[in-house]
Formats: sequence, structure tokens, C-alpha cells
Amino acid sequence: MAAYTATSAVGVGLGPLREALAARRSGLRRNDFGDGERLDTFIGRVAGVEESALPASLAGWDCRNNRLAWMALQADGFLDRVAAARKRHGERGVAVVVGTSTSSIGASEEAYTRLDGDGGFPADLARPIVHTPHSLGDFVQQALGLRGPAVTVATACSSSAKVFAQAARLIRSGVVEAAVVGGVDTLCGSVLFGFNALELVSSEPCRPFDVARRGLSLGEAAGFALLEREGSGPRLLGWGESSDAHHMSSPHPEGLGARLAMEGALSRAGLTPADIDYINLHGTATPKNDEIEADAIAGLFPASTWASSTKGWTGHTLGAAGIIESVIALLALEHGEVPGTLNSAELDPLCGPQLRLDNGQRRCRHVMNNSFGFGGNNASLLFGYA
Repeated sequence: MAAYTATSAVGVGLGPLREALAARRSGLRRNDFGDGERLDTFIGRVAGVEESALPASLAGWDCRNNRLAWMALQADGFLDRVAAARKRHGERGVAVVVGTSTSSIGASEEAYTRLDGDGGFPADLARPIVHTPHSLGDFVQQALGLRGPAVTVATACSSSAKVFAQAARLIRSGVVEAAVVGGVDTLCGSVLFGFNALELVSSEPCRPFDVARRGLSLGEAAGFALLEREGSGPRLLGWGESSDAHHMSSPHPEGLGARLAMEGALSRAGLTPADIDYINLHGTATPKNDEIEADAIAGLFPASTWASSTKGWTGHTLGAAGIIESVIALLALEHGEVPGTLNSAELDPLCGPQLRLDNGQRRCRHVMNNSFGFGGNNASLLFGYA
């Protein structure tokens, strides 16, 4: 991992993220998003997106989602690290693989509220690229000056975890020498009211794995990482992917897909469950998701493994959850600062000894990140040092 960065409700870049995790300072706040009717809930909203602007050369991609992407790309020297990789490998030697669940749908929603007299989109939003699922991927490729493969992954909440697997396959097959991976999702009406229609949204800050959890808190975020065939730093050691095909919005009742994804990551990395020091869980604070994931963790990993959900800090950032929580796992790997589970007070009895409420310090050799999406799209990633 040549470089990585994350922007969420707790701030822009790695510094604010580490500080918020250590101080157990949540980025969640009462919903103040949008005009008119607002849901009674808490959200993880990124400050400054509305006031930010894209460079003139990228104005054609302007929308809230791409503005958040640009904010994240500028943090932690990430643009410079990609520029150096572009110089080493050439414009076509670096792929872009990004994940998103809603892309720029917020811009499409706005366009439909401001149709012109002929029923068409208003002039300022009559830009087809921002109304496609590939808006994010196309924007990131243009912003970074790259000309290699560009892929947008949209597998709901596992989107920006699955990008790591796709990028690794591109590198291992010799198609490219490096890849920029990441994910971005922003809040919009479709997200807030859609999840509320499924009765998954809590009216209080989310409490993952708590016995009295009431649902999720939605958030927005952007994050990126640079993967290279050769180099120093933490490595992607393994990944596992599975598809439940059980239900549109509920996981397999026995956690079959979740377990297969975790076992696949362990197998590809040549590791055993006892080798994993920390797992960043999907842990959305919905009743069924947490119950099934907790049972899978308890049945697969020894008591010595530490596990937690960090959605109490950022909210559930949907298609960006995979990258944001991979970055948090990478921080634990590099610095030994392992987060607990924020806002929760009493763990569900179904949780095993792996689940932790409090932060802790421990030397981590191998860390895992779980991302499980609607439709049973599951991905588990394993990071460590080669």
C-alpha cells in the first residue's frame, strides 16, 4: 500500500481520523441534510462539501459526490503519490477501480426537481456524465491524469471493498503495474428516505452490537489507496468474496456468505483465524446484520482476536464503507491503535469474546475488514506486512 487517505464526518485526512478514534469523538450529528422534510435521525455528514469547488478543468464533472472525492484526493499528499506512480508506470500503467452505491444520484434528483419548460434537465445539470453510475470512476481517472483501465464497482455496501480484489487481479495478471482504489458515497434523498422505507434507520446515534440497537446511522465519506506490484508498507495479503443470493436486503440467516468471504480471505493469504489480530466488522447496528455477523465471528475466530464496528464514528457510509474501514484497519496495523465500538454500552449476548467496546493498544500483524452489502454481496480483506 503505497499510500492511503480517508475523509469522513470526523474530518479530512488521516490526522483527524486518528484523533477522533483515539478521543472516541463521533462525527454523527442530528440530521440537517436537504431542504423541506427531514428524517428524525443522526447522520455522518462531511463539513465543507457545499463550499468546495472543482478545478475549472474538471467543472464538467461537478456534483456533490465528485466534490467530496476531490476533497479526499487532495489530503495526505495522495495526489503527489499518484503522480509519482504515474511517472514510474506511465499513464496507462495505473488503473482506477472505485466503488459507489449511488454515484451522483443526488445531482439527478436535483435535476428532476428543476426541469425546464420542455421537461428537460436545467442547463447547469445537462451534463450526461454526472447522471451515470460511472460518474465517479470517470472523474477520478480524469482528475489523476490516468489512461489505464477505469472500473466503477456498484455492489451496494461492499463496493469499495471489492475494488481491492479487482485491482489485485489486474496487477497480478500483468494488465497494470499499479491501481488507485477507493470509494465515495454522499448523502441524498434516495439514500435517507430509501433506507427509512426499509425501517432500518435509527432515530438515535447507531449502537452496533448493542442489545438495544435500533438501526443504522447513515453517513458519507471518500477514501483512496494506491496499490503497487512492488513497494514498501502494508500489503493486501488476501481477499474473499461471496454472494448469498438469499434476499434483497437481508443476509443469509446462518451467515453462510459472511463466513465464506472470511474463509476465502484467510485461505488466499495462507493464514488461520488465530493469525488475525483485529477485525473491523461491518456492524451496521441493524438487528439481523449484527446478529448474524457476531455469530459468524464467534464461530470462526478464537477469543484472542479483537473485533469492533467503527460506524459509531462515521455512520454507515454505504459504498464508501469498504475503503473507510479498510483505512481504519490499516491504521491499527501501522500504529497499534485498535478502536472499540462507539455508543454501545451492553453487548448482545450473541456476541462472542472477540467483540470489544473499549479502544486498546496491541501490536497487530494481520488485520481484516468485512463489508457486506444488499443482495448478499460480501467481501473480506486481509492486510499485513509481506
